[in-house]
Amino acid sequence: MNPAEVAQGVLLSPAAHASLWALFWQAHIVVKAVIVGLIIASVWVWAIVIDKTILYARMRRQMDRFEQVFWSGESLEELYRTLSARPNHSMAALFVAAMREWKRTYEGGARSTAGLTQRIEKVMDVTIAREVERLERRLLVLATVGSAGPFIGLFGTVWGIMTSFQSIAASKNTSLAVVAPGIAEALFATAIGLVAAIPATIFYNKFITEVNRQSQRLESFADEFSAILSRQVDEKM
Repeated sequence: MNPAEVAQGVLLSPAAHASLWALFWQAHIVVKAVIVGLIIASVWVWAIVIDKTILYARMRRQMDRFEQVFWSGESLEELYRTLSARPNHSMAALFVAAMREWKRTYEGGARSTAGLTQRIEKVMDVTIAREVERLERRLLVLATVGSAGPFIGLFGTVWGIMTSFQSIAASKNTSLAVVAPGIAEALFATAIGLVAAIPATIFYNKFITEVNRQSQRLESFADEFSAILSRQVDEKM
């Protein structure tokens, strides 16, 4: 058979027109396990991406609304009574935590306010750490999938190629029609690994930047509010 007839036979063969679904079912069980695992990881990644996108957008809106109310001139006592009656996050949580410590000192009949400023700063630092932890939750999954996904896919590829070579040795046929399906199945695992890893890496970097931006915004408000309370402490002394 001449080379032209071989090439024509490969192009017309069912394997050449195999769909991705067919490639999956024809793959070795190990390659199937790798592909299924990567698909699950990819779905998990996109679920986290959607959840974090909504969370960060909500946090930005909450910060904007709180800052607008806080700097509008409303009494701190009235604002505290309004916010302390419901669960709070972001800047509102910082404000409530600081005001609660403030009120404990004065309503508890403390004879001295020494160390009050340091306690307020400590309370706000703890609250910021808690808020940042909430923002960073499950981002480690994105980092893990982004770094390990290509290697897991490569493992499936290597295993698939090994299986293909074993098939070649068993059939004693090195034609493209024998080699191509196995190689395609193997490379399919690498492709799925990249599909899972690339979005995970992109969104991990994006979300880390967003967390740092919101953390800095919380710290800036904490410094400003701490200065306000410190001035009031000095006035009461």
